[in-house]
Amino acid sequence: MFKICKDKMVGFEIKTVHNLLKRDFESLPIHDKIKDVTGMQKWIIGYLSDNNEKDIFQKDLEEEFSIRRSTATGILQLLEKNNLITRQPVSYDARLKKIVLTQKALNIQDEINEEIKVHEEKISKDISKDDLEIFFKVMEQIRVNLGE
Repeated sequence: MFKICKDKMVGFEIKTVHNLLKRDFESLPIHDKIKDVTGMQKWIIGYLSDNNEKDIFQKDLEEEFSIRRSTATGILQLLEKNNLITRQPVSYDARLKKIVLTQKALNIQDEINEEIKVHEEKISKDISKDDLEIFFKVMEQIRVNLGE
C-alpha cells in the first residue's frame, strides 16, 4: 500500500478524523434538542446566519462546502421541508432564489453557533497558532490537488 510518511496515509487520516468529527459534533447536547437537524444542516444554518447581510444562493453553498449540486439540493429541500429556510426570488435576476433562514431557524441559530464554537474549541485545543496555520495551508493544498 502507498504510504507517504511513517506508515501513514493522508486520505486515511482525513477520513478517520472526519468520522470522529462527525460523531463528536452529533454527540453535543444541542443535538438531542434539535433532532431533525443534521450536522451539515447546522453548518449551513450557521453559514447563512453569519452571512445574513448578503444574498446567498445554492451555488454559494456548493462552493463553500465543496458539495455537489445534487447534495446541496437534497439538503436544502430538507431544510425547507423542516421550515428552516425559504427560497425567495431576487429582483435583479428572475432565475435566482436566495436562501433565507425562517424564524424557526433564527430561534435556534444562536444555539447552533454556540455548538459550532464549542466543537471548534475542542478540536483545536492545545494546537499552537503556528501549527494551525500550517494545517490550513496543507488543507488548502490538498483542496488544490483534488481540483477544488
